Amino acid sequence: MIRNLIFILSFFLITAGTALSQDKPGFLTLNGYLSTMQSVMFDSLSGPFVNENLIHNRLNLKGFVNDNITFAAEFRNRLFIGDMVRSGRSYSEMTGSDQGWVDLSWNILNEQSFFLNTTIDRLWVDFNYGKFQARVGRQRINWGQTLVWNPNDIFNAYSFFDFDYVERPGSDAIRLQYYPGFSSAIEIAGKADYENDITAVALYRFNKMGYDIQFLAGYVNSEDLVAGAGWSGALGSVSFRGEASWFQPANNFSDTTEMGLFTVGFDKVFKNNSIAQMQVMYCNNPPDLSGFSSLYSGNMSTKDLAFSRFSAFGQFSYPVTPLLNVSISAMWFPDLKGYFAGPSIDYSLAENIDFSLFWQHFDSRMSGNRTRINIGFLRLKYSF
Repeated sequence: MIRNLIFILSFFLITAGTALSQDKPGFLTLNGYLSTMQSVMFDSLSGPFVNENLIHNRLNLKGFVNDNITFAAEFRNRLFIGDMVRSGRSYSEMTGSDQGWVDLSWNILNEQSFFLNTTIDRLWVDFNYGKFQARVGRQRINWGQTLVWNPNDIFNAYSFFDFDYVERPGSDAIRLQYYPGFSSAIEIAGKADYENDITAVALYRFNKMGYDIQFLAGYVNSEDLVAGAGWSGALGSVSFRGEASWFQPANNFSDTTEMGLFTVGFDKVFKNNSIAQMQVMYCNNPPDLSGFSSLYSGNMSTKDLAFSRFSAFGQFSYPVTPLLNVSISAMWFPDLKGYFAGPSIDYSLAENIDFSLFWQHFDSRMSGNRTRINIGFLRLKYSF
């Protein structure tokens, strides 16, 4: 608790002090959204239904002290109501857990039928001067090049299925960036988590023959050495992307728990603005999938991305009208003898109001048993 207060107070003291030291006051912006989402989960229409409602408010505060200093604080406020809450405290405890070095997630109310959680997932100060940039605090470090699975996303891995969290998780980190040229960058980033495990990785990115290419290497979660590479470019009118990362236990190079993640993807935008995507991934040593709830916890690591040696993904999105978009996505997991299918509909009711319908169907073999899960989501979202 003391560490949390020191972290938050230090952030506001730094930003307030730098703002007061300037001749003119800083300029603040505030935006966000408010949504309500009803979900239902069941294995078959004849079985029991698990219902839940989520009221989700996001506030994004950003300040521009001067041309060289900016800061941000972003909040998630979520009210959960429904059967999952009534099943026990484990659901609220999982939602309220924070994997960062500082615990910035609180269950303000935690009752039998509902709980209210507030989380600060962005809290950083950014300094830039010439070709140099430094950012300190809770932040998103996005090194991914592909669109679904990102083996290079060492700091902030995320699940494709958690569509309602478009901002993605953040890390308590220090990120240093230097730009030698217009299309090149050298980065060094380090973070600590709630167990004081350290991740420190360096990345070099450059452009060659129209391709953005990157190489990275470092130390992950105080246990693995990592080396990786990624690229994004085009083959004619088709975007061509790929990433690879290899994790080797740092204390025992002969350990057989090393893991490699390799993925390649293609995507194309057609003249009618429809989009087709395809991506495949191979993992030599995939971990066991503990349960479908882990896909929505927001606490994934890069090594959790694969739960089948081979995985394949495809998606097609079509704008029926300028206001209506429909899409269908699918995944195949041969090791689990399973698949995922997910159609969705997005409709713009007004300039800042969107209506969405999502369906997620999972069918796989886990722990020797056949598992089928259907999850439907109905969401109304107002952005401001």
